[in-house]
Amino acid sequence: MDIGAAPARGIPIRATVDACPSTMEGLQRSISWTGAFWVASGVPALVLFSIGGIAGNTGRLAFFVWIASMLMGFIQSFTYAELAGLFPNKSGGASVYGAAAWVRYAKLVAPLSVWCNWVAWTPVLSLGCSIAASYILNALAPVPSATSPAVTNWLAAGGSSLPGSGADKTAAAVAALTPAIRSWTLFQTTLGPVSLSLNAAFFIGAALMLAVFAVQHRGILGTVNVQKWIGLLVIVPMFIVGVVPLFVHGVNWANFSPLVPLAAPNAPELGAWDSAGVTLLLGGLFIAAWSTYAFETAICYTSEFRNPAKDTFKAIFFSGLLCLALFTLVPFTFQSTLGLEGMLDPAIVDGSGVAAALARMVDGGPIVESALVMLMIMALILSIMTAMAGSSRTLYQGSVDGWLPRYLSHVNEHGAPTAAMWTDLGFNLVILAIACADATGFFFILAISNCGYMLFNFLNLHSAWIHRIDSPQAPRSYRAPTIVLVLGGAFAFVNLIFLGAGAKVWNPYALWAGLITAGMIIPIFCFRHYIQDSGKFPSEMFEDLHVGTERGMAQRRAGVLPYLTLAAGAAVVLAANWFFTL
Repeated sequence: MDIGAAPARGIPIRATVDACPSTMEGLQRSISWTGAFWVASGVPALVLFSIGGIAGNTGRLAFFVWIASMLMGFIQSFTYAELAGLFPNKSGGASVYGAAAWVRYAKLVAPLSVWCNWVAWTPVLSLGCSIAASYILNALAPVPSATSPAVTNWLAAGGSSLPGSGADKTAAAVAALTPAIRSWTLFQTTLGPVSLSLNAAFFIGAALMLAVFAVQHRGILGTVNVQKWIGLLVIVPMFIVGVVPLFVHGVNWANFSPLVPLAAPNAPELGAWDSAGVTLLLGGLFIAAWSTYAFETAICYTSEFRNPAKDTFKAIFFSGLLCLALFTLVPFTFQSTLGLEGMLDPAIVDGSGVAAALARMVDGGPIVESALVMLMIMALILSIMTAMAGSSRTLYQGSVDGWLPRYLSHVNEHGAPTAAMWTDLGFNLVILAIACADATGFFFILAISNCGYMLFNFLNLHSAWIHRIDSPQAPRSYRAPTIVLVLGGAFAFVNLIFLGAGAKVWNPYALWAGLITAGMIIPIFCFRHYIQDSGKFPSEMFEDLHVGTERGMAQRRAGVLPYLTLAAGAAVVLAANWFFTL
């Protein structure tokens, strides 16, 4: 069971790729590593989803949360690079490669990897569209501020005679002057702990989602060509925002000290390093991972690389370097400039005031703020495009390999997995209605999504050493140092601590809702495997493992180690949830 043993030389990867019929009939080999880099360039924009929420829960520890999380994600990516190198004919990312390791030991665990990765990625569409829609609404139909001239004139014209305090009169003026479209809804209801609303933000978000779908309908090459230019429009200004304030104002070190947790979320009072304080920190690390680990999507396109043996590692490595720079620089500068009080502003926490804050950071006026609003919208569209490209390919390859229903393996004449894309779209329209209802629904969805992501990371970080043991003869275009695999296995358990302790920071039901959502794959997989496929996997599932048939999968060199790993993982989640309390 030497996981460090050198792999035997096997069939050259290029020959395997050229001989793969599924690649020629399905997704098309039309991009290099730079194409995957530009598709993954939407990942740094994910910092905009939760930079305010993390600041509100961790206070002065926010910059540490982003840096620590990004470093963990970067180290983990080398494990994923080895996994991708094992499967030059597969698309869909690390979850698909990891499922091939777990299927030898537990049929129901293997599809959990694919499903949880999709659950983690697909809500980016709806969450990103909801934020972008709110910025568009703010531009077209803004809510007047309490100190605006319109409110002052309304009060002077007779509003001051209304009963109540001055604050009540101001609130009445704001309500009277707020455009009717801000409160309009076609339909609204409540579903358990969340609300659902078909309001103006929903319809704007749906239009954005359909526009992204139209671009990606042209295939991966068309997506790359569009996303390259959007990526440049977003990445360059993000670097400017991250660097310029440090040169102009320097680093305000007082905004980083003392390094203690908050006493309570969204309140400036400092707490202590007790159970509640550590729990808030773990909650920040939990939600940050959803953004900082996400550049592993660069290996979702392995079967679309012209030369996967060279392109796979370059794609994830250079995407990781980009994210390492932006996920550390932007939050650090954000905190240095705004300080604790500024980061706890409600408009920062809910995300609606981030563009205005960025404008202040570079000493910009109304024109700069308007430009940064456009930057925010473009950044969100970029992240939405990244999410649809990656999550649809996860569904596609999951179908090809026998984990998910057959219809998801359909592609159009451009090589785009349109059946998976339509499924993504339909699912996210429902999620969009929840995200547009209120901020509570937004963070509830984000927390459930990240529960799936933590489970995916746990299974896939451990799948690397399982592959080393069970498939030592399979050629690897990149071989990670053994110490990296060991660190990945340790980080897998750390991620479960984030899951058990941190999910409840965002919603008391998030962990259990996330586990239930993960379990939804069981009936879906059973339908595909036992009803559609009569208990047998399609031949595509065995590609690149060099075991030939399902009989070859029966060999389990790792013994009981995978089962002990699963048991230990469950114990860590439950213990962390019990021990860490607010």
